[in-house]
Amino acid sequence: MAASNARSLASCIFCKIIKGEIPSFKLLETELSYSFLDIGPLAKGHSLVIPKYHGEKLHDVPDEYLKDSLIVAKKIAIAVGCENYNILQNNGAIAHQIVPHVHFHMIPKPAESDTAGLVIGWPQQKDIGMDDLKKLHEELKGKL
Repeated sequence: MAASNARSLASCIFCKIIKGEIPSFKLLETELSYSFLDIGPLAKGHSLVIPKYHGEKLHDVPDEYLKDSLIVAKKIAIAVGCENYNILQNNGAIAHQIVPHVHFHMIPKPAESDTAGLVIGWPQQKDIGMDDLKKLHEELKGKL
């Protein structure tokens, strides 16, 4: 699907940024992606990459847009010069997605501390055993 056929939503803040209706600190724009500095950064160089196709969740966006977005995120990480960084993409409100348009955060992690960059917990589920994982593995393989 070419960018000229990209889907957009008039009320979406990210679609408005892509169209130039809302200003941004644009970094890199391709036929399929648009990137800019986050105005509420977690670290210096924190950037957003958005597909030029309006989809609320990852599975709503065509693969070529997703591929391009990750290539752009990689270029930004290299340009920022960060050795350590997170690429974050959330799907749905309870998964901490604030803007309902797929977007990728490139968040530099400048130090091993909680003062800058992404700070996360990792609530590993201790009650999921090997038998549960084997069952889930078989179930998922049958769907892929």
